[in-house]
Amino acid sequence: MGGFPLVALNIVGFPVKSLDMSVLEAVLAGGFEKVREAGAFLLGGHSVEDKEPKYGLVAYGEVAMDSVWRVTGACPGDMLLLTKPIGTGIVATALKADMLEDERSLQEAIRWMSTLNDLPRRLDTGLLTSVRACTDVTGFGLAGHALDMLSSKEMNLVLGIHDIPLLPGTISLAESGLIPAGTYNNRIEYEDRVRDPQKHDEVLMDMLFDAQTSGGLLLALPEEKVQDFLKAVQGIGFELSSVIGRFTKGNGELEIVDNI
Repeated sequence: MGGFPLVALNIVGFPVKSLDMSVLEAVLAGGFEKVREAGAFLLGGHSVEDKEPKYGLVAYGEVAMDSVWRVTGACPGDMLLLTKPIGTGIVATALKADMLEDERSLQEAIRWMSTLNDLPRRLDTGLLTSVRACTDVTGFGLAGHALDMLSSKEMNLVLGIHDIPLLPGTISLAESGLIPAGTYNNRIEYEDRVRDPQKHDEVLMDMLFDAQTSGGLLLALPEEKVQDFLKAVQGIGFELSSVIGRFTKGNGELEIVDNI
């Protein structure tokens, strides 16, 4: 991570016998819009007939060697910054169940899912080189991807559970049991690496494992750099960005506290 996309190709699977081609046209138009927004060129792609609609992009880009963001590389004392609110899995589950009463929850979920994680294109080089590690929050949830950043069993990550930005309405939806299956699977997979999970609010713990679509970035930065970086990303449209954690010496666990 940390590079600039140059060109992209569409990858499409589409049920031509059950969905109108206008649906595919709309999907491709949306993809083209985002490729153009990212400053890249769309060169075509490949499509197959499939039972379910699937769409994605493969991209080719470049990155300066001193600006490569790897998943590992954080050091004890570094701070963890999150650029987008979480909760898209819960909102999507409520929408599919026709139980989403707050239109603002849906609109905010769409807004953040369609926001590009394009910090390398928009921030100064001096800020970019201060990032020690980075990953995005997607299907494994915040907890799963945060644990990926622990490069060895000699570090822990302390998360401030009340510092984590949430999409509006997600707490009440989770309290109603609108939890996607992927979230339960994540909890089964990763909860044994969370210290004393039973000590914390059950719904907030579910939020940590909620499977995300197009979630934000998790960035590890030195403590003396994090506030300048936070101010910069908040100023380019990621206004809910927050410092949510601190890396410490440990044994490869997540420690949950109220606030950092």
